[in-house]
Amino acid sequence: MKTAFKVTRDSRQLLLLFLEKYSLAQLNKIPEGFNNNIIWNIGHIIVIQQRIAYTLSGLPIMISDEMANMYMKDTKPERDVTAEEVEEMKTLLFTTLDKTEEDFKNGLFVNYKEHTTSMGFTLTNITNAVQFNNYHEGLHLGVIMSLRKLV
Repeated sequence: MKTAFKVTRDSRQLLLLFLEKYSLAQLNKIPEGFNNNIIWNIGHIIVIQQRIAYTLSGLPIMISDEMANMYMKDTKPERDVTAEEVEEMKTLLFTTLDKTEEDFKNGLFVNYKEHTTSMGFTLTNITNAVQFNNYHEGLHLGVIMSLRKLV
């Protein structure tokens, strides 16, 4: 699992670069033909990681209900994100990951509720969740790579 968490950390370092390199206007821009933007994809990554690790384990998530509702599956940007929210995401990219890794090492994820994702992957435990999360984050990193060329 050490490798799986390292993959997540490396991916999130790339996401941080987007948050630091692109302007607020660029992060919020929804290019023609898309239904979301760079910042939505990053928020979505944070929310889904919390949901598949913590919610499915019956544990409290580290993000606000407002954030969870804004970036859940089947949502789209309803408003522009503020500079303060971008700063919060920069922090959450790593605080959520650090806490998940610590909680994993401490054996907190004991009551995992089996869940089949919309892509057909069945998550049966926290190990499956962390591994699937890397796949999910990779998909959204690919979308971000496409969006960056259009903003």
